[in-house]
Amino acid sequence: MLLGDARSGKLAENIVGFSRALRRAGLPIDSARIGLAQQAAALVGVSRRQDLYAGLESVLVSREEDRQVFGELFEAFFRDPEIARQLMAQLLPSAKAAAHPPKRGPRAAEALTPPRSSTPPKTSREDEVSLDAAMSASDIERLRHADFQSLSASEFVLMERLVREVPLPIPEMRSRRYRSASRGLRPDWSRLVRETARYAGEAPQMGFLRHQYRPLPILILVDVSGSMERYARLLLAFLHQATRGVRRSVFSFGVSLTDLGRAFRERDTDRMLALSTTLIPDFAGGTRLGDSLAELHSHHRGALIGRRSIVLLITDGLDTGDTQQLDRELSWLSRQSRRLFWLNPLLRFEGYRPLASGATVLHRYADRSLAIHNLSHVESLARELAVLMKTP
Repeated sequence: MLLGDARSGKLAENIVGFSRALRRAGLPIDSARIGLAQQAAALVGVSRRQDLYAGLESVLVSREEDRQVFGELFEAFFRDPEIARQLMAQLLPSAKAAAHPPKRGPRAAEALTPPRSSTPPKTSREDEVSLDAAMSASDIERLRHADFQSLSASEFVLMERLVREVPLPIPEMRSRRYRSASRGLRPDWSRLVRETARYAGEAPQMGFLRHQYRPLPILILVDVSGSMERYARLLLAFLHQATRGVRRSVFSFGVSLTDLGRAFRERDTDRMLALSTTLIPDFAGGTRLGDSLAELHSHHRGALIGRRSIVLLITDGLDTGDTQQLDRELSWLSRQSRRLFWLNPLLRFEGYRPLASGATVLHRYADRSLAIHNLSHVESLARELAVLMKTP
């Protein structure tokens, strides 16, 4: 293991370069954490690779979803000295590829890619063209069809902004309440009396009453287990903006159920995501949907309004709980809702079949299964919901 000679001061520089690579991969690392990492390396020493790994991970990683990226970059940075020199210099236009490069995730691969020079090449005055080519049309089209799980760190940040702009027109239904209108079947006697008193006994126009139309209420259940963490964050950002102004109840579930209503009352989506991360105690853990639905049944029955609610159940169906309990609770949920839609990212695979025990139960009770693994399918979600809601 080549970590540099600590007596000559190279270890501290290596840790700084390693921390910068983690920050490019999306980890929230500042100068204070880099200082703590240097202190941790000094305390545990460099004689054992495992001790150094654990010491740096304890101060540089604060989220479960970042542990894999940390491990990939640690293996690359502290095994290959050439990569270390490239990351420290950050000036080389390209890096030599290894004969058999290890397979890494998109976030780690992007962090290990040397930055391109920001200085544009000099051109003659007549050849200069003012053009914003941050992302070409082909790149945007590719991003629309890219699986959320395969996005790099920078692409994921961009996708998080794009999903907030996708509209989701909620189907409306006739309410029992009435509103005043110029046409209708029932006279508006209250309006007639007011208009008669205002115009000295002669109302200029007869008023009528018509039924009000309101968007259907929504119940959102989001799986925040380890296999769903990236999908969950993007869909929370999407639904926070798309369902604004609609009566909604939002819960996350993993090992337990968490009410995210407080977070969804925030107007800013970034603040909503930050508060949701604080509220959810079992983020990137397991999935026990039956227990979570039982808690919803017992303590949050008001989230389902008069059998008119649309339920959006966002999960891959990889449940580890009791199948009989899941069957019982899903039966209750389907009876109390107008429609139950299962939004499943695993539908991206051709020939997918719900063979897992939890997925089999979900498939039996869901009115429809929809894919939501990329931006294109999220955009088509509104159209499909409108069509399905018209189906008796």
